[in-house]
Amino acid sequence: MIATGKQERSLRAHQGITLVLLFTAGIVNFFDRSSLSVANTVVRGELHLNNAQMGWLLSAFSLSYGFAQLGLVAWLDRLGTRVMLGVGLAVWSLAQLLTGFVTSFPVFIVLRILLGAGEAPFYPSGIRSVREWFSRGTRGRATALMSSSQTFGLAAAPPLLTLLMLRIGWRGMFEVLGAAGLVVALLWLLLHRPRAATMHSDETLTVIPTGSVYRELLTQRTVWGMMLGFGGVNYTAWLYIAWLPGYLQTERHLSLSQSGWLAAIPFLAGAFGMLASGFLADAFAARGYKLTSIHRTQIILGMVMSAAASFFASHAFSLPAAVISISVAFGFIQFGGTSGWGYVQAVSPPHLVSALGALQNFASFLIASVAPVVTGMIVDRTHSFTLAFAVCSAVTLLGALSYATLAAPSGMRIDD
Repeated sequence: MIATGKQERSLRAHQGITLVLLFTAGIVNFFDRSSLSVANTVVRGELHLNNAQMGWLLSAFSLSYGFAQLGLVAWLDRLGTRVMLGVGLAVWSLAQLLTGFVTSFPVFIVLRILLGAGEAPFYPSGIRSVREWFSRGTRGRATALMSSSQTFGLAAAPPLLTLLMLRIGWRGMFEVLGAAGLVVALLWLLLHRPRAATMHSDETLTVIPTGSVYRELLTQRTVWGMMLGFGGVNYTAWLYIAWLPGYLQTERHLSLSQSGWLAAIPFLAGAFGMLASGFLADAFAARGYKLTSIHRTQIILGMVMSAAASFFASHAFSLPAAVISISVAFGFIQFGGTSGWGYVQAVSPPHLVSALGALQNFASFLIASVAPVVTGMIVDRTHSFTLAFAVCSAVTLLGALSYATLAAPSGMRIDD
């Protein structure tokens, strides 16, 4: 169908609205995800929590986020992106707002579970919205812009949320973030609309996988290798996201404001790692290398380098050495993790990409959920992060080993 000038202008307008809303929702998403990490020591002090309890609060989010992945694809097919992301935004923002009034550990746990479940639809809904409204020739840039909200949010959250917390307290910070999310949810529901028949995309959307497809995938050795291997990626990423501000304040004796600014450096390194992974993969693909080989090599390299840097961080005797080594560790884990998602697309038939991605995310977040709890327990017992970083290094190496052995593409035997 040839679009008229009016239809073309309407299409471009809604594409712009969709991207702005997705980018804004992504910023809110990762600010909310980082908020408890930034407020770690203050919350522990006021609510009289130990490090292990804080670890459970941080893990409650990632556990509920992981479990929510498996049912999302089917719900997206039934409800559509407008309702699914709108409801998710409202749920996680309300949980964030109510956190500002929490007084007990059990209620805090419930709100963290709701936060994780509410945030889970963001990426699947965002990717589906991009596929609905953008052509193949513009979809890559649109996806990159949406995904950039992650790196910007992670890097900007520590200094900006620290400033906000210093002005209005940690409870006020949660309330402001929750209210902002509710505004974005309302805007999404009011301004975003389902794909119109006159503005259809040039590709039929993937059929939603059923439980039988998940069962079939779980019989594949490669799938198990990817699930376990990506667990090493998310264990490392989630440890630093959850505990970096707390580490800088307790282990390195920095003030709240100082830790906020320094914590942004490793997350900026993560953004660089993500971009470098994408550019290198494209460059090697242009030279004729197989995508499966490119992404698998970059995953393993990134994880090995990250493990080495985490081990160095566990023995760093100065603040600059610690920040540099953590930055290298986070940069390389994002380098490898970006190719982890590329490997999902390269190794899987098109109609199984969504199911395989959901399984990988589910399993990896189960493994990642161990990181905050184990770290908190270790710090309570040893009063140091040395052993926690060493454990992180070992888990990352095991993930790389899983990719090097179990996750070989030859183990994926499903007919397209």
